[in-house]
Amino acid sequence: MGSLDGKVAVITAGSTGIGFGIAKAFVDEGATVVLGNRSAEKGQHALDRLNVGDRAAFIATDALDRSSVDNLVDSAAAKFGTVDIMVNCAGGSDGWALVGDLSDEAWDKGLAWNASSAFWGTRAALKYMLPQGYGRIINIASIEGKIASKVAVSHYIAGKHAMIGLTKATAVEYGTTGVTCNAICPGPIETELMQDAGAQVAEASGITYEQFLQEFANDCLTKELQTVEQVAGMAVLLAGPLGNGMTGGTYNVDGGSAPF
Repeated sequence: MGSLDGKVAVITAGSTGIGFGIAKAFVDEGATVVLGNRSAEKGQHALDRLNVGDRAAFIATDALDRSSVDNLVDSAAAKFGTVDIMVNCAGGSDGWALVGDLSDEAWDKGLAWNASSAFWGTRAALKYMLPQGYGRIINIASIEGKIASKVAVSHYIAGKHAMIGLTKATAVEYGTTGVTCNAICPGPIETELMQDAGAQVAEASGITYEQFLQEFANDCLTKELQTVEQVAGMAVLLAGPLGNGMTGGTYNVDGGSAPF
């Protein structure tokens, strides 16, 4: 018996990186997972890797589009009967530049990618959670949602701060309904997105990618990068029965690099 037996979880950006790691941890605990991602190829690859048959599904989703996020959640509920767990994992940024040089397009996309997508996912999931008196909303924020330690990513930092604000507001509004809402704040993890975006951020910062990674590691008390599995373990805790008394929290998985 797993801690998530019979639960249905929806995960945006669930085909790669942290999202896939959470999906894998959830199915290992007995959950059914529905993965959202823009790439059908990556979605099918994720299903093949999970290899749990009809306990996993993929729905093509653009987290920057409200109707697409709504469709992900509604399609999951239509297929599996409800939504018990919503993991808002989509996030990132591009168009990296210092504040004085950042374009309107990059700013707007950064806020939509990190904050609006989580709002849309939360709002859609609440339609199913509130009538059943049970739900777990988990927002994948960042330590940069608590601090600002890197240059050229103000749109990412602002978006993650907004995600944490949304987490707290949701917890306040639905604290007595059986629905919890928490944020996980990962530190540096070398995911596929980190490999892609990190190299470009490093270039904008005038350093190499290897120096970029080492600076992240040096910022941690452990002096090493964190892992997807560590974040996924926290997600399992928040999603399961032991998460009943945890809401409105922001939980660092960062090696001690952000305020305690």
